[in-house]
Amino acid sequence: MNRNPCLPMPARRGFTLIEMLVVLGIVAILATAALPLHELTLRRTQEQALREGLRSIRLALDAHREAVLAKRIAPGPGGSPWPASLQVLVQGVPLIDDQGQAADHGPRLYLLRRLPRDPFADPTLDAADSWGQRASDSPPEAPSAGADVFDVRSRADHTALDGSRYRDW
Repeated sequence: MNRNPCLPMPARRGFTLIEMLVVLGIVAILATAALPLHELTLRRTQEQALREGLRSIRLALDAHREAVLAKRIAPGPGGSPWPASLQVLVQGVPLIDDQGQAADHGPRLYLLRRLPRDPFADPTLDAADSWGQRASDSPPEAPSAGADVFDVRSRADHTALDGSRYRDW
């Protein structure tokens, strides 16, 4: 086909190398700016999960204490109103019958459906082992585990977004 030299050249379709490099540069800048935002969102999600986990376990611990005081279930070790372990909250506690006896195969009081785990703990740990525990005879300034579970805390040494330490929540 012979082309008439007086006619303009047909328009080419596609991008030039310079245009492609500019677009790739813009995409790289946007990705670099989005990464810290993603990390911040992930950290906020973990902090929310920690708050919810602490709240649900502490409410279950308080419910166990109230049930002991109301004489619906037997006290924990040494007559403590607190459970012997966190697993007791999930496995259920035998209810006391009219004679004041707890039957192992009778009705149970279940205080948690499942035990939440500390989102900042090692993922290979069991959910019960992911929490730091405080016994009722342990002082608040030096919490330690003991015969019962009075409170739980995170074992993470990290600092939260608000500047507090997770283990102090």
